[in-house]
Amino acid sequence: MYSRAPLELGDFLKECRARISPRTVGLPESKSPRRVAGLRREEVARLAGISTGCYTRLEQGRAAVSGSVLATLVRVLHLDDDERDRLFELAARDERAPRRRPVQKVHPRFRRLLDELSTTPALVLGRRMDVLAWNALAAALLTDFGRIPRKKRNYARLVFTDPRLRETCPDWSTIARSCVAQLRLEAAKSPDDPGLTALVGELSVADADFRQWWAGRHAAGLCMGTKRLRHPVVGDLTLGWSTLTCAGDPSQHLVMWTAEPGSPSDDGLRFLASWSAGPQDPAEGATP
Repeated sequence: MYSRAPLELGDFLKECRARISPRTVGLPESKSPRRVAGLRREEVARLAGISTGCYTRLEQGRAAVSGSVLATLVRVLHLDDDERDRLFELAARDERAPRRRPVQKVHPRFRRLLDELSTTPALVLGRRMDVLAWNALAAALLTDFGRIPRKKRNYARLVFTDPRLRETCPDWSTIARSCVAQLRLEAAKSPDDPGLTALVGELSVADADFRQWWAGRHAAGLCMGTKRLRHPVVGDLTLGWSTLTCAGDPSQHLVMWTAEPGSPSDDGLRFLASWSAGPQDPAEGATP
């Protein structure tokens, strides 16, 4: 839908980006003097994952704007609730902000599968790669998901923001790129999902690699592969991973890691399973 007040929308966007320094959003400071206060158009566009031309046309009132782009700009420009409502109003949206999707819970069949996989690390990913459930061995292998606040319990967020997880992954960039590819698939399916838009905005600000890969060309997602880990307890592991999609809810995926039988990695997983055996916190959560 086109803006009914293009000049006012453009003035509002210029005012918002003028008050934000590059350092605030994680951009490196330039040695050359800046001709404009705050963020340049191309910097806002890069953080929002859109082309500079598209953002320029938006400021000039010559482009249609989707709810997902508006929600991303809310994040990038650090708008408060009143400013967010003003942005949507100026963009001639009927609603003040995208509606939140229902809370997602792990499917009972996947829950039962997790309970059976005592010697195989496994977890369930939902929309946006949110971690919906996991077993004890997955927590011992990767991280204690139960200690992460429910709203922050997202696999892609962990990959890009948890330094401990990054240290345990010698091929971190391959794993991280796979996360970006999966989020792109999610965005194609649900372009107006405010939760996904907020996550992309957060990671774009937090990590330079994410910004670059998100703005790059589309990459296909994977359903299986090999993962190398340097675990603090059992040492180096080489594991194959695969995913199963839930027939009852295709947005949920069971991810499992296995080792070649009789290999040192297999021995490591078995030791880790015995080391982590014992009472566990409830291994599931719901995410909005």
